[in-house]
Amino acid sequence: MKININNKIKYLFIVAPLLFTTSCKKDFLNTAPKTLLPTEEAFASPDRILSELRGVYAGVKNGNFYGGRYLIYNDIRGEDFIVNKPNGVTNLETWRFNVTSNTSEVTGLWGAMYTAINRANLVMEGITANAAILSPAVAKQYIAEAKVMRALSYYSLLQLYAKPYITDNGSSLGVPLRLKAEKDLTGNDLKRSTVAEVYTQILKDLDEAEPDLSLALVGATRASRNTAIALKTRVYLSMGNLSSVVTEANKIVSATAPFAASTGVANKLETNIATVFSGNYVGPEALLTFPMSDLDAPGTQNQLAYYYNIESAGGNQEYFLNTAGIFGNAAFAAASVDARKGLTTAVGANTYLTKFKKPSPYTDYVPVIRYAEVLLNLAEATVVSDPARSISLLTAVRQRSNPTYVFPANDLLPANLKNTILAERRIELLGEGFRSPDVMRLGANFVAKSGPQGTAPAIPFNTAGYIWPISATEIQNNKLAVPN
Repeated sequence: MKININNKIKYLFIVAPLLFTTSCKKDFLNTAPKTLLPTEEAFASPDRILSELRGVYAGVKNGNFYGGRYLIYNDIRGEDFIVNKPNGVTNLETWRFNVTSNTSEVTGLWGAMYTAINRANLVMEGITANAAILSPAVAKQYIAEAKVMRALSYYSLLQLYAKPYITDNGSSLGVPLRLKAEKDLTGNDLKRSTVAEVYTQILKDLDEAEPDLSLALVGATRASRNTAIALKTRVYLSMGNLSSVVTEANKIVSATAPFAASTGVANKLETNIATVFSGNYVGPEALLTFPMSDLDAPGTQNQLAYYYNIESAGGNQEYFLNTAGIFGNAAFAAASVDARKGLTTAVGANTYLTKFKKPSPYTDYVPVIRYAEVLLNLAEATVVSDPARSISLLTAVRQRSNPTYVFPANDLLPANLKNTILAERRIELLGEGFRSPDVMRLGANFVAKSGPQGTAPAIPFNTAGYIWPISATEIQNNKLAVPN
């Protein structure tokens, strides 16, 4: 990947402290702007080292990455949303499965992800070289947090730019595995590692990070020990390693209802789903969330509320819910019955997702990992090994929003239970960036869809268009990278 740093000037960014907060107080928002320091000074004090760590989080929560577009791309590739506006800048070609290696979303996301990875690498190397400035425990914790962010970034890269693990147990080409900090252009040439090799590194980062992470950080805007564990359940599920999903989830999910984490942060489901989508949620259901503020917003046409929310609330109504998708599923009951339907709003003939509702500059906190996902990951992983527990986990998620619901007996039969859980997953995690990764990890097809801006074809498993091509910029600047 081409690194946008002049090779004669080696500087690191000290990022304004916009990540470690649980509220939007004025004194928090009135922070210093970004400054530029030579690398030999960037790790010269504990405050500067902490600022560099903040820069790692800032790279991942960038609007071109996890602050908005990554989630949007993954959801609109699926069948649950219909494009409403003829605007190529807001991902029309992604919805149509018509991207190329030069399409802006392909190159923009790739660049944002590798920039985030490089920030993590720079901080890990900088702290290691200046470890005496911090206490051993703090140095280990900061490096562990950077490893979680690197793992999340590499996992995210695989979900769009590489064939799913189920294809061939990960022997397909993945992405270049950059584990060293790049301060100039000399490290551009690097071959693509296999999907399995990248997953191995992701799990290595998370396993190494887990014991060094804080058991109880204030809020959920930084990675705690439970964050790493929860992310491992997602990673193992993507690999089809169900026994490892169970092993990891059991660390933070009690054996019986009401489900909660018994160690570390007291993670659990909120009583009301609306609380989770109040705009700046950092409560016990959040294992990791990316905060935004007026001075630290995702940026123009990156924001979740901009894409999904209704115009009267400041959104642009770029995508509405497909009645042929999960929105039309009979299990997704009316708002008077299921509180999650209350996170949608009808305008004329169309209904829009209104989970994200803050007006311009659209500063809804971005959910990265919720406890509800962990419960559903574990429910899916125990369908065969422990169906009673699987049903109990599924019921906990459903009855949080639909308290009197009783699953039909047929839905809970061994042959149908997994599909029931997958449907619940689509309802619960709608608009949070899970649809495309779930289609791909299951070896399923993307179905055809149509709307006011045309049609998108069906894309069978691992045929042309199923994954994104790697960025043209990477091919141009990395002599060892081969295209998909």
